[in-house]
Amino acid sequence: MTDVSGSERASRRPAPAAKPSRVRMSATQRREQLISIARQIFAERGFDATSIEEVAARAKVSKPVVYEHFGGKEGLYAVVVDREVRALLDRITTALTAGNPRELLEQAALTLLTYIEEETSGFRVLVRESPLMSATGNFSSVMNDVAHQVEHILAGEFSIRGYDPKLAELYSQALVGMVALTGRWWLEVRKPRKETVAAHLVNLAWNGLSHLESKPGPIPRG
Repeated sequence: MTDVSGSERASRRPAPAAKPSRVRMSATQRREQLISIARQIFAERGFDATSIEEVAARAKVSKPVVYEHFGGKEGLYAVVVDREVRALLDRITTALTAGNPRELLEQAALTLLTYIEEETSGFRVLVRESPLMSATGNFSSVMNDVAHQVEHILAGEFSIRGYDPKLAELYSQALVGMVALTGRWWLEVRKPRKETVAAHLVNLAWNGLSHLESKPGPIPRG
């Protein structure tokens, strides 16, 4: 039997596979990665229970990298929320294209439900309360912007039908609030289908609006 030396045996072993080189992210790519990771964690836990340590750990970077991009948790949270506010408002504004007020209401409701369905984490971030939130950076501010658009539509309809157009703001807040609260409920239950939910919202709102009293008063007691 031929004796094989140790050096010969070593030469016959397959060379270890080369480790893939780690691709270094650009500053823009790293910022986007951190925003995406933070968005998910904020959605899961809220502002208070989220830490820079966890964001950094999931991104596989050191904490100073996160601080370098955002200055701290507050800055990171503000960027995440601002993006979601603009994304949701852009969707709803783009959707409000029909001339028929009933169709507009259905479009707004369906757009909100679609956003909840497709961007669940983003919606959870928006509806969570935070001590840092300002009047211009939360879900309520988005709904207020939508209500102002609806107000102009209702004011025109009220004038045509002989109702007081000054009350359009009140009715727009009521309609948009109904859609918003239903959306928060649907976030958890996810049934019935969003198209069905939107249809029922419109059914309640429109059939109520179509039989409005021009000057409603309190219901008589006794």
